[in-house]
Amino acid sequence: MDDKTRTELEAATFRRLLEHLDRRKDVQNIDMMNLTGFCRNCLSRWYQEAAEAKGVPVDKGAAREVVYGMPYADWKAKYQTDASPEQKAAFDTSFAENVATDKA
Repeated sequence: MDDKTRTELEAATFRRLLEHLDRRKDVQNIDMMNLTGFCRNCLSRWYQEAAEAKGVPVDKGAAREVVYGMPYADWKAKYQTDASPEQKAAFDTSFAENVATDKA
């Protein structure tokens, strides 16, 4: 497979991921973090980092709008719920395990 085709397929896959996440606004970022180790904010940060690596300035808000499909503050107000004590505890455990793994 040539690089152009690979890039087009990766871009289509990313767009489909964003569409899927847009349909699943019920899935909270903390749940994604607890299960997968990344969330919508991570995706937006990776998008911003990729843009900067190419010399394209993209600020945090613009990167989040790409991922959330709207300004982040609007998404939070409409869809984000408070994390339960169980979700927070799972996050603390997951975060500690990820930090330990990163240091190994």
